[in-house]
Amino acid sequence: MRFKLIIAFVEDSKTKAIMEAAREAGATGCTVLTNARGQGVEEKTTFLGLALESQRDMVLMLVEEHRARGILEQIATAGKFDMTPGTGIAFQVDVEDAVGVLHQAELIAPSLEEAEL
Repeated sequence: MRFKLIIAFVEDSKTKAIMEAAREAGATGCTVLTNARGQGVEEKTTFLGLALESQRDMVLMLVEEHRARGILEQIATAGKFDMTPGTGIAFQVDVEDAVGVLHQAELIAPSLEEAEL
């Protein structure tokens, strides 16, 4: 079984919606890292040298490769990434190898076999 890592940087107010959308699309879990910071194309407004921007979370999901694109699209819709600038981004990368995911592979293997039929 092959995996992809989906990484999403989202406003903290949208993290829960992103996680729910990912689960509905087939993700079996995720890890959330809080207090992420970054800069986009446009600089954020500052007040006395302090940036006025919302907190970001980084959501990491290790997913089976056949489900990855669907999950990516669902979280983009839930987070309104393509509708509103600055709401977040998400991307996927290939995972060469992974350990500790045997239980996930056993759980989703039957549904993948059904999809191939």
